Order: sequence, then structure tokens, then C-alpha cells
Amino acid sequence: MLKGRKILLGVTGGIAAYKAAVIIRLLVKEGAEVKVIMTPLAKEFITPLTLATLSKNPILVDFFDPEDGRWNSHIDLGLWADLFLIAPATANTMGKMASGIADNLLLTTYLSARCPVFLAPAMDLDMLAHPATVSNIEKLKSFGCHIIEPDTGELASGLEGKGRMAEPEAIVGDLSEFLSKKKITELPLRGKRVFINAGPTVEPIDPVRYISNYSSGRMGIALADEAARLGAEVTLVLGPVSLKPSQKSVVIIPVKTAAEMKTASLEAFRDCEIAILAAAVADFTPEKTHETKVKRGDGDMVIRLRPTEDIAASLGKIKKRGQFLAGFALETDNELENAKGKLRRKNLDMIILNSLRDDGAGFGHDTNLITIIDRNNNIDKFELKSKDGVALDILKKIISLMH
Repeated sequence: MLKGRKILLGVTGGIAAYKAAVIIRLLVKEGAEVKVIMTPLAKEFITPLTLATLSKNPILVDFFDPEDGRWNSHIDLGLWADLFLIAPATANTMGKMASGIADNLLLTTYLSARCPVFLAPAMDLDMLAHPATVSNIEKLKSFGCHIIEPDTGELASGLEGKGRMAEPEAIVGDLSEFLSKKKITELPLRGKRVFINAGPTVEPIDPVRYISNYSSGRMGIALADEAARLGAEVTLVLGPVSLKPSQKSVVIIPVKTAAEMKTASLEAFRDCEIAILAAAVADFTPEKTHETKVKRGDGDMVIRLRPTEDIAASLGKIKKRGQFLAGFALETDNELENAKGKLRRKNLDMIILNSLRDDGAGFGHDTNLITIIDRNNNIDKFELKSKDGVALDILKKIISLMH
């Protein structure tokens, strides 16, 4: 049940922090994607390099990256995770959580998290038995936190008693058991076939030159990953990019040209319930493709272009009852008016608008800023988020409109 799950691991400053390495290894072995937040003191017990190597993700400690000033968004982390595990959970951290104190990245993420939160306490027996700790744990339970009971045995102080953090195998087993019991309603796309296209197309001029654009495919790949996590059977028609989905269940159909993108999209659209057109398809292609490299001459070189076939319009014409078709509009001016026009002309059920004039949106960013317009002209504006967060917003909107 951990395969494909997004697990956020919080590591606090206790001697049991060394067990976090084993927890990560077990989670990754089960197919989970793991991101780690450490408190500043946790770095005194285990190095970030160790946890980064095991999780294959950068370790987050501070609100801002000290090298480039980039903000580590606790909101995006809370939205990203399917489950938040804090192991070890010290008395200090649990006391702050119970009181709503947010003086580090781990605590602000806890206060923003919408997913289930698990705590694996670790401390000396007298600290665990103190009325303040007992009260804080009960308070956290009332907030909905799940407590993984500590074991009894030899403690770091040399005393014997209850307070040892549960063993990594037991912790991972508890997480797996919990996720296996989650209701089917938490996978709202289970059994749905979702088709997404993504990335650029390349239109060859000759064997060494082509026309393309700056699309990285990141937004469409994020949509494919999120749809798979929500239970969908996902087909991704993907232009030439270096990125790949993290979800192994996503079926990838690689294409290069706009013509290839159209053929693959028509085929994938035939049997799907939901289609999201996120690809940056070239509007024009060279009228003639040279079989050999065009040599430089003394005069100007003129390349005649012809329009490519409109994939969104083609799918809109053959859309059947029960199919949901969403498209993107990347605009530079008259954004809302142009997006509404595209929505009507191409028979879409929903369009996702983003503007190159907005900072952090469009090509070449890990973030996006979108406005969603449905066929009834209802408009929803969203704040700047990671593309993973944006993908979840888009899919939630599609699910609500289909129901």
C-alpha cells in the first residue's frame, strides 16, 4: 500500500534520529516517495547528506534555501504529502505542536498539513510519564494525530523503561496498515482512464535543425503523477523532454512532431473518460523538410511554414457524452478573453489559463499560477503553487465538475 505514496518524514533532535535512515530505506523499498524535513537540532544527531542519499531528495531544514534564497513552502509540502510521519517525535516538538507554536519549518508544515499525521515519540521514561507530556499527547490525539506507541527497553540514559522509539519495521508496518484501510472514496479516480499530453513538439527543418518551444513537460507530468496517485489509469503522450513521471503505472507514449502528437492523442482519447491537453504543440511546421543539412549561403534563408492541425479542436469535434476535455491557454495579452474564446471554439469543458506575464508561471518554472474557467463561465483563481500543487487543484476541479 506504500507504492506511489508521498510520505513526508519529519526528523527531530533526539538520539533516535539515527533510525530515520532505516525508515527511509524501508519506505523507498516499498515504492514510496519520501521527502525529509529536519529540525536544526536533528542535524546534530544524523547528517542531512545521509538522509538525502537514501531519500533521493534534498533535505529541508530552513524556511529559505541559504544558497539561492528560494522559499521552502510549508504549504506546498503539506499539500504534497499523503501522510506526514514525525520520527522521532521529541517531547519538545510535541509540546510545540500541541500549543500551535511554529518556530521551524517542520512545525509550520505540521500546521499546514491536510494529510494524516503520525508521531513516533522517543524520550526518557520520566519525560514520557510527565503530566505535561501525557497531556500534550492526549491533546495531539484529539487533533487527529496518530501516536505510534514507544517500546519498553534500555534507554539512552542507561535506564530501563518505556520511551524507546518503535522500531522502523513496526513504524512502516503501521503506516502500511493504515493506508490499506483507507476508503475507496480517497481514490476518486479509481477505474477512470485519463489521457494527458505534455511537453513540446519539434518540427524538423533538416536533419540537424528544428522549430520548437521552451516547454519542459513538467506541468503535464505532474498531472499524470497526481492522476495516478488518485487511482486513475493514465496514458501520457509525451513530447521530447528529459523528465519522466515518478509513478511507474503511467503509460508513456513518446512522440516528436505535432503530427505524431495528434495521431497518438486521437488514439488515446478514444477510450478515456478524462483528457487534459497540457502539451505545447507547435502551431506551424516547415512546409518542406530537407533530407540533407541546408548549407549557409550569402543571402537570407526563407523557410515557408504551414499550420499544424489543431489537436484540441479535433478532439472537441469527436468528444462523446461522458467524456471530459480540458485544455490549457498560455497567453501574453488579453488573457481571460482569449482563454474564453478557446474554450468555446474547441468545445472544451474546462480551460486552465496561465500568463507569461505572471512571475513564476509558464515555461521553465517549478511553480505555476493558474485561473480555471469552466464551460458555464465560472472562474476560479488560484495562488502561485508548485506544479504538483497546481496539478492537484486541476484534478480536484475536474472531479467536482464531473460530479
